[in-house]
Amino acid sequence: MRARLFGATASVAALGLLGSLVSACGSSASGDGTTLRLVAPEYGNSPATSSQAYWDKLTTAFTTAHPGTKIEVTLYPWADIDREVTRMVEEGDAPDVALMGAYSDFAAEGRLYAASDLLSIKAEANFLPPLAEAGSVGNTLYGLPFVASSRLLFYNKTLFDEAGATPPKTWSDLEGAAKELKKEGVLYPYALPLGPEEAHAEALIWELSNGGGYASNTGGYSIASDQNTQTFRWIKDHLVAPGLTGPVPPAQLNRQDAFDAFLRGEVGMLNGYPSLLHEARAKGMQVGTLSMPVSDTMKDGRTLPSAGVADWMMAFKRDDNRELAGSFLEFVYEDKNLTEFAGRYHLLPSTVSASLASGDAAADPSSEQFLAALRGAELYPVNEPSWLQVSDTIKRNIGKAVAPSADPKAVLESIDHQVQEITEQ
Repeated sequence: MRARLFGATASVAALGLLGSLVSACGSSASGDGTTLRLVAPEYGNSPATSSQAYWDKLTTAFTTAHPGTKIEVTLYPWADIDREVTRMVEEGDAPDVALMGAYSDFAAEGRLYAASDLLSIKAEANFLPPLAEAGSVGNTLYGLPFVASSRLLFYNKTLFDEAGATPPKTWSDLEGAAKELKKEGVLYPYALPLGPEEAHAEALIWELSNGGGYASNTGGYSIASDQNTQTFRWIKDHLVAPGLTGPVPPAQLNRQDAFDAFLRGEVGMLNGYPSLLHEARAKGMQVGTLSMPVSDTMKDGRTLPSAGVADWMMAFKRDDNRELAGSFLEFVYEDKNLTEFAGRYHLLPSTVSASLASGDAAADPSSEQFLAALRGAELYPVNEPSWLQVSDTIKRNIGKAVAPSADPKAVLESIDHQVQEITEQ
């Protein structure tokens, strides 16, 4: 059975707020055991929603409870965070703690503390099991999951009612609903964002619904498996060729553009995460959510995993910083602090206790649906040190598999060849 593998960046995509933002209690260099530097991404998309307010409140509470300590927080846009942390590490100036989309390359280089060096047994055991698996290299947890999200199929109830369409359970159901929506003039019956922004997420959702995925049962990658080839051939023949995916070629349709079209009422169906559902409901849209419909060949009653993503906390080894980093992370992962951040951005907390304590699930059944999907999710293989390069290769190329003149098998084999070259470097 394939290991559940979690992956990077469940964030609300930040729009680059004025470069880096700093929340600091002084500007002393870390390394003296009393000052901790945290580098994190900006989750907000405006000054009003900036993450700075959260970190200001949290660091003030922490330093008040730990007199003599200082916490410096630097925020970067999501587009820059991985590059900036990598630069700091290469320059010998790694932060004490970083929050970003991947961790395993640093773990492979021996730069990170294991969770057991930082957290109490209770805190380490509190992470949701699939997330803990994804944050582990071997049996050692290095990437501490912070917030996460799962993906569900969204459908516009108003458009479905007008078209007389039925919420789909299988691929053939989805195709039938898309045809009815197209007859009613819906611009994007099914929005298929295989553009370079996040093609690897949409591709994984479809692969999992046919028993495939990126990871091989025997370790490593399996991009051009029979299941994945069948998946992209079906998408091309049954959705793209009949014009059921909208006016923009899938390889050119980015996730945010698809989301924007959904919020304008131009999309019948697409895969989304909790924050998009919140935005849609705030606009008064009637939205239904479903597990991703499965391939018609999946008739053996198996429950297939959903797709999910997570963001990762990690602590870099520096002289005299282990005790402070551990104390700070214990504080970060207290239920009240974690649920406050997750609720602020309509994401899912990464721990068992915070998930149970979240008020959203009780107030909104769809929140429980996302949490349930997360508990059985499979994600990107972020515990593979090559994942950052591999994911970039997938994002830039996998949309070609459904192009009109493409042979899906040849495209996937080409990607697989590039992936093998990356892993052999």
